[in-house]
Amino acid sequence: MEKLLEVKNLTKVYTMGSILSRVRLTATNNVSFYIKPGEIFTLAGESGCGKTTTAKIILGFEEPTSGTIIHNGKDRAASKGKRVWQEESIQAIFQDPFGTFNPLRVVDRYFFETVQNFGLAYTRQEAISLIDETLRLVGLTYDEFAGKYPSEFSGGQLQRISIARALLTHPTLLIADEPVSMVDASLRMSIVNLFRRLKEETNLSVLYITHDLATAYYVSERIAIMFRGDIIEMGPVEQVLMEPRHPYTQLLRESIPEADPRKRWSTRISLSELEQQEYLRTGCKFAGRCPRVMDKCLEQAPTDVLVDDTLVKCYLYI
Repeated sequence: MEKLLEVKNLTKVYTMGSILSRVRLTATNNVSFYIKPGEIFTLAGESGCGKTTTAKIILGFEEPTSGTIIHNGKDRAASKGKRVWQEESIQAIFQDPFGTFNPLRVVDRYFFETVQNFGLAYTRQEAISLIDETLRLVGLTYDEFAGKYPSEFSGGQLQRISIARALLTHPTLLIADEPVSMVDASLRMSIVNLFRRLKEETNLSVLYITHDLATAYYVSERIAIMFRGDIIEMGPVEQVLMEPRHPYTQLLRESIPEADPRKRWSTRISLSELEQQEYLRTGCKFAGRCPRVMDKCLEQAPTDVLVDDTLVKCYLYI
């Protein structure tokens, strides 16, 4: 099976506190997954679960404590310090479209700089043609954004412009970190549909990072659920979200709002900030919230077990 990107046993440990009260916090713990060409793969979980840290390590913004990242069959450690985001084959978009662009610079300058940095055109007219062609992929044109500042666009327009900028280099992999969390609900599906269309038309692969399980279910083929640095369940999105095995995934699934007003969920998962106590817990990190916790869950972390096509980290299946 061909793998465009493979992450093996990725671990990131941060040291917190003073010299006298230093605490080692494992933000990602032996995280492993792969992405195939032309596939949308989702990393999902609440805020502080380690999914953004994973993306930063893949992009080269953070150095891993241990683990391996293989891109196109090559170990990233052999890239001689060149970060992934400096390659035209992998690009990224982030959560806040307004934070992506300097409010004092016209947006088209970013596009011309990208064209120049990667040698994508020899003349200004060639650059304009390329930029216009790429903008049309996201439903915009060069004339609509030339000479304008970020404040002259809506959040949805700016996020589509961010995607267009990433597509200028014709990447094979797009890393999208919470790309729809700060746009209106009415625009979320248009951006998600754009990912699906780009995958079908250009064979683009996407690492889709989100806490929104509804869009994850709609857009992705496979999904990994993260909790406090661990991947606790991974498999085909239909199987993981419609027939969840891990108690945490079950609670996440129940937290998705449904159209039936007669149905009330007894449990809600709040997207809280990183909770240090859960990261430092001995045994299963979800044991403090789990409705099916057992004594051994408090003593030692469970290992991965394959249930049908789903990988689950839970003693219920061991």
